[in-house]
Amino acid sequence: MSSREHWETVYRSKATDAVSWYQPHAVQSLALIQATPVPLDAHILDAGGGASTLVDDLLDAGYTNITVVDLSAAALVAAQTRLSARAAAVTWLAADVTALDLPPQSVDVWHDRAVFHFLTQFEDRRAYIRTLLRTVRPGGHVIVATFAEDGPEKCSGLPVMRYSAGTLHAEFGDAFTLVTHDRETHATPFGTTQEFTYCYCRVAATAAGA
Repeated sequence: MSSREHWETVYRSKATDAVSWYQPHAVQSLALIQATPVPLDAHILDAGGGASTLVDDLLDAGYTNITVVDLSAAALVAAQTRLSARAAAVTWLAADVTALDLPPQSVDVWHDRAVFHFLTQFEDRRAYIRTLLRTVRPGGHVIVATFAEDGPEKCSGLPVMRYSAGTLHAEFGDAFTLVTHDRETHATPFGTTQEFTYCYCRVAATAAGA
C-alpha cells in the first residue's frame, strides 16, 4: 500500500477526533507562528495539515493567506466540511510535500507537525528539504515538530524517526538557523501521552532555491 493509500484509508475509516495526533487546538504551533514577525497576510503553509485544527486557529487569529497540503484528499475534505463557508478562504492541495510544486520563494512560514518524522529514508528527507528551500522565501520561517527521542517508535502503524532539537536541526543543516526549540507532551484522545520536539528556524538569506 502506498503512503497516499494508507492515509486515505485512515481518514475514510476514522473520525478526525479519534486519531492519536488530534488536537482540539494547535496551541504550540499557533504560538510559534505568532512569534514570527510576519504580517497577517503572510503566506503560511501547513505541510501535512490534513484535518488539523491549526487552520481554524489561524483563521480565528486573523491570518488571511493559508495553504494546507496533505497526501490525503479525504483529510482535506474533513477540514473543509468542519470549516464550512470559511474553507473558501484557504487554499487546499492534495499533494506530496516532498515534491510540492509551488512558485519559488512564495511561502513566508512553513509549518509541519508530524510529517517529517515519517520520512525514514534519507532520500525522502533530502527531497523534503530541497522542496522547502525552493518554496520558502529567503529569511523565511520554518516550524517543524516531530516525535521526541523518547516519543513513540510508530504512528498509525508506520515506523517513524525520533529527534532531539539538536538532531532535528542537524537534519536541516547550515541553511537553517535555529531560533528556538521546545518540547510538548501531547495528550491523545485515548488518555495516553506522546513527547514531541519543536524547532523554529530561519532560512538563510542565501539558501532559498538551493
